[in-house]
Order: sequence, then C-alpha cells, then structure tokens
Amino acid sequence: MSVTAKLTGKITGKITGENRLPGDPSRETLIEQIIRVDQAGEYGAKRIYEGQLAVLGHSDAGPVLRDMLAQEEKHLARFNTIMSARQVRPTVLEPLWHVAGFALGAATALLGKEAAMACTAAVEDVIGEHYAEQTAQLGDDESDLRETISTFRGDEMHHREVSLRHGAENAPAYIPLTTAIKAGTRLAIWLSKRI
Repeated sequence: MSVTAKLTGKITGKITGENRLPGDPSRETLIEQIIRVDQAGEYGAKRIYEGQLAVLGHSDAGPVLRDMLAQEEKHLARFNTIMSARQVRPTVLEPLWHVAGFALGAATALLGKEAAMACTAAVEDVIGEHYAEQTAQLGDDESDLRETISTFRGDEMHHREVSLRHGAENAPAYIPLTTAIKAGTRLAIWLSKRI
C-alpha cells in the first residue's frame, strides 16, 4: 500500500478487513475497536484541554485552548453518536481517562503556556498517525466512518500546528516531555482498543 493511500485512506474498492491475517481481529471487532478508541481519545483530549484551561483560562492562551476544546467537543459528540448507533460499548477505562486527561492538561499548564502547547503537539502528533492508520484499514464499505476520521485527523493536525506556532518547542525539556507524553498516548490507545 502506498504512503499516500495510508495517509488519505482512499483505496478504491477495498472492503474493510478483506486482507486479514491469522490473529487479526474480525471485521466487526476491528470496527468496534476503532469506534471505542476514537471516542475514548476525543474524551481524553477534551479533558486535557479542560485541565489546561483550569490553569491558563485567563491567560493569552485561553482563547486558543477554548477553540481547540470546542472542536474536540464536536468530535466527541460525533463519536458518541456513532457509538450509540453501532451499539459499541465505551472503554471501561473512561473514569481513568477522566482523571488522567485533566491531570495531564493541568500539570503541563502549570509548567507554562509552552509546556501546555508541547502537550498538545505531542498528543496530536500521535493521534495524526493513529487516524492515518485507521483510514488505511477502512474500506469503501465504511466510507462514512473513514471520512469522519480523515476530517478529524485534519483538525488534529491543525491543533498540532497551532500549538507549534504558540511556542510548544520552547517548553522546558521539550524533547523528554513530548517523548513521555507520546508514549503515554500510545499506551492509552492500545489499552482503550482492548479494554
């Protein structure tokens, strides 16, 4: 599969799960995992921004953070609708993401605006990769879900660019901070798919 196909998810005639290998989840399980993890991720992102706003809401970063939070709330509402329509259960880890997301947002904001923006850049970088992988997995039989994920990926990449323009790379210990956040985000994705 080409890099362009992986990033855009535009694979004509492909059916979701048609290239399954032994040990791969069934088509139905794959779709459930995608919906579950994406709903959990949008919920976690909402909580991160809420934590950042609790600390930086009255600073010059407040309007930028509120704009990104508003988009995450729209994403979450869409995945909540999809989850309900498809009768997919949420992750049982949602109470953990409720606390962990807020704590991550507040903790990075306490380090300063740049650290909060570094958090966003790190999370959105991983989410961009994750959404690109998902669009490549979904075939034309799931074109609506694929298009939703592709559109949301564009929004997440925009958040990443906004955070970089607002000084993310000037955060104290930017590389170790973003490396740790990326590792935590990847772990949260892995867990939310399965639990």
